[in-house]
Amino acid sequence: MPAAIRALRGATTIDEDTPEDIDERVLALFEALFDRNDLQHDDLISVILTATPDIHSQFPATSARKFGLGDVPLLCAQELDIVGAMPRCIRVLVHLSTERTRAELHHVYLEGTQSLRDDLPA
Repeated sequence: MPAAIRALRGATTIDEDTPEDIDERVLALFEALFDRNDLQHDDLISVILTATPDIHSQFPATSARKFGLGDVPLLCAQELDIVGAMPRCIRVLVHLSTERTRAELHHVYLEGTQSLRDDLPA
């Protein structure tokens, strides 16, 4: 199969709104995405990170740069402020070039975020 543009989803939460907590959880999220999908740095096209409105201390993209993604186009945005939404949540959408099918890719939901997309295979 020729390479195609695919997307991977993932999410995590933080316990406290601190740069250290954001770094720890975002780095763990990217480690899991890379490990579970056997990703290489050059597979990435771009990354969109979102944070719920209760996160103020640091852009999640700052943590992604610490993972070594400084040369990958990164964009941060704020999630909608929806009543009852999961608090202190960081989501990621990774665009990549891969020969794998969608069914072969594994989305990663950490720290209690599995309930956000229980329709996706683990």
